[in-house]
Amino acid sequence: MRTNVPISRVSIRILRIALSGIFLIASANHLLHVEKTAQRIDKASFKGIAYFFGDPQLLVILSGLVMLIAGLLFLIGYKTKWAAMVLVAVLIPITLTIQVGQTATLGPLFKNIAILGGLTFFIMNNTEKLLK
Repeated sequence: MRTNVPISRVSIRILRIALSGIFLIASANHLLHVEKTAQRIDKASFKGIAYFFGDPQLLVILSGLVMLIAGLLFLIGYKTKWAAMVLVAVLIPITLTIQVGQTATLGPLFKNIAILGGLTFFIMNNTEKLLK
């Protein structure tokens, strides 16, 4: 049995634009400040997660490019579900590496959890169909 839940089309667009903005700004930060961002990895409690995947500076550049491309696709509403899945795949290791274990700054951790919730909305719902 399916329940039909009415959702405002404008609210979907606003949520998509707000979420994409976070990734576009983060991608610019990663690409323009590679060394500074990589240094944050070195100071993180769980830096081993990043080092498992490779050189931190290369990871910063790659994650910046992925966030830029997927963020732009997400912004324009093209392949939204796939773009959201890619963004989740980038968000989780970043969150685990940088935010988890930083007890003094729990705000950014819960910000990332909220972002994950927003992306999950787009993964679980066919919003492209709703907006047509």
